[in-house]
Amino acid sequence: MTDIAQLPKPALDVRDLQVALALASAGSTARAAALLHLTQPAVSRALLGLEGKLGAQLFERSPRGLKPTAAGERLLSGARELLVSLVELESRVAAPAPPARLRVVCECYTAYHWLPSTLMSLRTVAPDLEVVLDVAHTAAPVSALCAGDVDVALLTTAPIDKGALRERNLFSDEVVFVLAPGHPLASKKTLTASDLRGCKLLVSTNTPDAEARWFNRAAFGRKPPKLDYERLPLTEAIIDVARAGLGVAVLSEWIAAPHIRPGELVIRRLAAGPLRRPWRFAYRRELEPAALRLFEALKTAAPRLRIAG
Repeated sequence: MTDIAQLPKPALDVRDLQVALALASAGSTARAAALLHLTQPAVSRALLGLEGKLGAQLFERSPRGLKPTAAGERLLSGARELLVSLVELESRVAAPAPPARLRVVCECYTAYHWLPSTLMSLRTVAPDLEVVLDVAHTAAPVSALCAGDVDVALLTTAPIDKGALRERNLFSDEVVFVLAPGHPLASKKTLTASDLRGCKLLVSTNTPDAEARWFNRAAFGRKPPKLDYERLPLTEAIIDVARAGLGVAVLSEWIAAPHIRPGELVIRRLAAGPLRRPWRFAYRRELEPAALRLFEALKTAAPRLRIAG
């Protein structure tokens, strides 16, 4: 083992290097003092001490402020490398931080059709971020957030208390109409509100009342007509009834996509334009750094259904 007494003993320390870099960046002792959170006299004394240790003038004054001398330039180039190397050494030695754990819930079950596999893929690109689904709080995601039972909620219609929570717009999914090729409306490229008034609309029993109100307003305006809804408990049942030509399924593109096969079902949207349902990303304020990392990962993760014609 190398004798510790034989190791070189540098005259400079980390603070000396920081002072030199701050002076070069700021161009004056006053501005360097602000960068270092010191007083101007303290920076001036530090510079004198640094030059005394090296026996060389490191900066000269000019009308434009402090300018490094040749000796100062050599110190600055080496100082940057040394500080970077020291930080890298610290990071290699320091114990890795435990993964940040986020419990996530969705207000609408439709997101669960793709979100689990997306979260699994995050484990390879963000191993320091552990994300788990908490489906048990789907019926009341905002209450669970406020109570601290979950950390992040993907919301569609539920409002939040912006004093206690934070939120960002995340993405949107499209609500589409799925019907059999032989259905009378299948011959139309797009559907009108009048078309939908006269047919049976197939929806899920899990659809929250607020979501149903959003659909009625988005599709029919402020005064939606009385519609013929049939509520079914399973996606497969909704799809099969639509396939039989007994109604028009109203589904998120995320649910519809896996069931669309040529010759069995067709997809239609409103003539007035796509029914895009906005999603928001709500989270507890104290978890913002980890939550925003998840937000960035999810912004472009939602799948899209290609609609022909």
